[in-house]
Amino acid sequence: MFVRRKKNSSGSFSVQIIQKVGRINKVVKSIGSSFDEMELDILERQAKLEIEKIQGQAFLFSNDRDKSLKSILSNVGNNEIELVGPDSVLGNVYESIGYHEIGVDNLFRELVMSRLVYPGSKLKTVDYLSRFKNQEVSVYSIYRYMDKLHKEFKEKIERTTFKHFAQILGGQIGLVFYDMTTLYFETPDEDDLRKIGYSKDGKHQHPQIKLGLLVGPQGYPLGYDIFEGNIYEGYTLIPVLENIQKKFSIGKPIVIADAGLLSNANIHALISNGYKFVLGGKVRSESNQIKDEIQALELTEDNPREVKKDGYRLVVSFSQKRQKKDAHNRKKGIEKLEKKVKNGKIDKNSINNRGYNKYLKLESEVKVAIDYEKYELDARWDGLKGYLTNTDMKAKEVIAAYGNLWHIEKAFRISKTDIRIRPIYHRIPERINTHICICFVSYAVFKELERLLKKAKVSFSANRAIELTKSMYQIRVLLPESKTYTTIPLKPTSEQLELIQAIRKN
Repeated sequence: MFVRRKKNSSGSFSVQIIQKVGRINKVVKSIGSSFDEMELDILERQAKLEIEKIQGQAFLFSNDRDKSLKSILSNVGNNEIELVGPDSVLGNVYESIGYHEIGVDNLFRELVMSRLVYPGSKLKTVDYLSRFKNQEVSVYSIYRYMDKLHKEFKEKIERTTFKHFAQILGGQIGLVFYDMTTLYFETPDEDDLRKIGYSKDGKHQHPQIKLGLLVGPQGYPLGYDIFEGNIYEGYTLIPVLENIQKKFSIGKPIVIADAGLLSNANIHALISNGYKFVLGGKVRSESNQIKDEIQALELTEDNPREVKKDGYRLVVSFSQKRQKKDAHNRKKGIEKLEKKVKNGKIDKNSINNRGYNKYLKLESEVKVAIDYEKYELDARWDGLKGYLTNTDMKAKEVIAAYGNLWHIEKAFRISKTDIRIRPIYHRIPERINTHICICFVSYAVFKELERLLKKAKVSFSANRAIELTKSMYQIRVLLPESKTYTTIPLKPTSEQLELIQAIRKN
């Protein structure tokens, strides 16, 4: 009996056990079929074991052949066991986007893989390459590489990323979503880029940079820019839009952004540059006239309404779920305030419009109390949400478009938790830029992996898929007769096999 690969009409190969009967090859058993070389190797090894079982020879180390195998395996060292999951799965996704065609060398690929699998400092990357890839790379060679990479390849990387996801989105970018976040540094020193400013991470004593990220529908990355840490958030939007439009010659997409970018300067800049927009509105901060008009609207869950504001449309929606959340948050806020007032931890200097301090009032020259009437009046705004727009989209379309802004919030969450873009230990601008670039590519690979898994209808998430790659190994052994080395991938679990097939099919 022997093992045969037979090519199928679909292009895959079947692995069969064949027995020669006279001049005829008879199929004894079909083991399985696959398009993938690694899976076919595994199926062939299974077939050989099956032949031994059929022939009555499958007794562990009971004959000379098994003893020889035992001897071979006993000489396999730890440095001959290699992690192949990240490269074979995530590396395949990396190449499907086209990053391998832009001229970056293999070290960039390894930096992206390690950022997805074992994110952390560059010292941790060196440890990952040594322990799991049997590659000895010094941290200083990584630093030197990072010093030159950003300048040479950043634009190519952005172009490749944009081209791929624009194609996924049908070739046209109708909507773009923008947000900005802060990234802090462990070092206390400021410079031209790293500045102390308002930190969304609560790290106000640390110098930081600001990262503006532009994504398309489904959270697919389109481009990014880095800004000084003390720049006003509103000043970052137009430069990022102009950068993307200039590089990729796209039309004027509708810009979706949250209330943090709602300012007269930003609105004027968007309009003067020809952009349509949907911005989160601050209904409680509107003029008294606008607030009176909003309160007069007959709003229901499925019936958003709108008022005119400065020539634009302010769409207002109502949600019972949001109403309950707003009421709950106000109650928690007032309870904390009551506790501080009771303990004497608040004085007249605390009376301002920041947060729930707006409910404080001065009853005498020295006594601070809570204005419960103001607290109760605020309940009128529970459940209301505003959206300022200059589009001709219907009210429900405006709300639906803004509702997709959570994709960019998820993008930042993935970047900060799964890829660990922060904290940043670098201080040289070139290395900072390269670090952000590596994280941008890592996020793009993550999103493409997520898309492929969804398309294949697999039973697990992208995070689970990355975990599965961490236990996919191969061993390198010396064959005693030919005196040559061969690599043997270890048999994947059912989940790992499902992952491999999902990636290979696309």
